[in-house]
Amino acid sequence: MDVLSEVLKAVKLDGAVFFYGEYSSPWCAREPDACTMASYLSAGPRHVIIFHLLTEGRAYARVEQDGRPVPLVAGDIVTFPHGDAHLMGNGPPVAPIDNAEQIKTILSEGRMLSRFGGGGELTKLICGYMTCDPQLSRIFLTGLPPIMKINIRDNASGRWLEDSLRYSVEHTEAAGPGGAAVVAKLSEALFVETLRRYIAQLPPAQTGWLASVRDQDVGKALALLHRRPAHPWTIASLANEVGTSRSVLAERFRRYLLEAPIAYLTRWRLQIGAQLLTSTSQSVAEIAAEVGYESEPAFNRAFKREFDLPPARFRTRSKSASKKDNTGTV
Repeated sequence: MDVLSEVLKAVKLDGAVFFYGEYSSPWCAREPDACTMASYLSAGPRHVIIFHLLTEGRAYARVEQDGRPVPLVAGDIVTFPHGDAHLMGNGPPVAPIDNAEQIKTILSEGRMLSRFGGGGELTKLICGYMTCDPQLSRIFLTGLPPIMKINIRDNASGRWLEDSLRYSVEHTEAAGPGGAAVVAKLSEALFVETLRRYIAQLPPAQTGWLASVRDQDVGKALALLHRRPAHPWTIASLANEVGTSRSVLAERFRRYLLEAPIAYLTRWRLQIGAQLLTSTSQSVAEIAAEVGYESEPAFNRAFKREFDLPPARFRTRSKSASKKDNTGTV
């Protein structure tokens, strides 16, 4: 069972808009943060993950606030999972160009190319943006650093992804119906590959959610809980399906996640409930049943403990905040 796949299904990861960057040394650009990008993409209450794939030349990237430069070479993909504003460049120091307005223009006009610089060494980038549910994505985003880098040219699958993405972006206008969907799916595959490699490189003693998916017992238990969150799980029934003892499963769960399996399940059910409250018109009673609660009052009590608000007020406040974000007024 693949717990990462189960979680990514739930968070509704969607590939967004792409464009090419061709920059000649010396150059430096400030890339906007996730909130700014969400307003350009009309993403609504969605979290934006930002990434750049270096296809030619060299560059560096760093998070704007207190970040150290990360050197990049062709084949590197640098990801900003929390959507931090960041700087990218190459060559001697120059004043950064604020890319926010240029990106806004590119997206509004449907152009695919951003180009500037001092006329020296050429750097080519594919810049991509993905959206996901901000509530449910916290489960894996929390364990990620502000900036991640991997190189995808070190094996056949990575090279295939790069070649496919480059071709699709270069031929978007000629791709015909469905071309944008192909690019979106390739971007999602690229992000999943990034996560897979990041998890594989974690030290053996690492704890936390991302490290837990590598553990045979905990990973299988998490996959079951995420696949069937409304099932009336007990520690005994979960351990039985995993194929281990209750004590071993509880101990390994606490080692990685600092809580018991059923406590984890409760939090995940409530996160799903919060997502449904903000994204559907289902009644509180319907949502309670969908996430595994036998009664609406029991769901209300648990939800208030987790979010400090009863479900109905949480829904009202979330809709008001979303309307304010989209229009500037309530």
